[in-house]
Amino acid sequence: MSTVDLPRKQTIPPLIEGQRLDRASFHERYEAMPPGARFELIGGVVVMPSPVGRTHGDFVRDLAGWTCHYSRRIKALTGGSDSTVFLDAISETQPDLHLRIKPEYGGHTHHEGKFIAGAPELVVEVSASSKANDLGPKFEDYRRCGVLEYLVVTCEPEEIHWFVRRGDQLESLPPGVDGLYRSEVFPGLWLDPIALFSEDLDSLFGTLDRGLATPEYAAFAAELISRGPKSAF
Repeated sequence: MSTVDLPRKQTIPPLIEGQRLDRASFHERYEAMPPGARFELIGGVVVMPSPVGRTHGDFVRDLAGWTCHYSRRIKALTGGSDSTVFLDAISETQPDLHLRIKPEYGGHTHHEGKFIAGAPELVVEVSASSKANDLGPKFEDYRRCGVLEYLVVTCEPEEIHWFVRRGDQLESLPPGVDGLYRSEVFPGLWLDPIALFSEDLDSLFGTLDRGLATPEYAAFAAELISRGPKSAF
């Protein structure tokens, strides 16, 4: 059988960790890889994530519930877990979690087929073996591409690294005097790190509920409603 007779996927070169590619070439090769293969393109370099451990999965589960609880009453907000995001011409990531404003309500992302394109307003990564990447090259990609807030939860040691956009930089967002982290992009999105790391879901969601009861959250929800074609509740 000649090369031209082979099925198209068999003629596309495989992805190899460390390759330098543009995003279009990376994506074509990624889609041709066997099911279950997982890669990201960080700063034009192909990266294969490490196996995911139990602790990583536990934190992602709890943070997914946290972001979902925040957005559940506002139709203008959406999010996802492990979704492919086309950031720019040299970056395609699959963040553990993201929270974004829908395009029709003035959000920064748009859709390219079944994929997300552009920078989500908030990106969340849970880091174990990937800490150096998440706080290094991937941080730089998210900064360059316009992510407004970036939350990295590290497993060992257990730490919160929350960054917020200031101009063209992502700068550290410190906790309040009470130890709680408060999003600037999503008013009312409050995080209790002690509750998160101790797996105290009652306190984790209780803190968030306090954030959702603030006038700032109500004003943000009303402002989102005014952007959209219909009621966002």
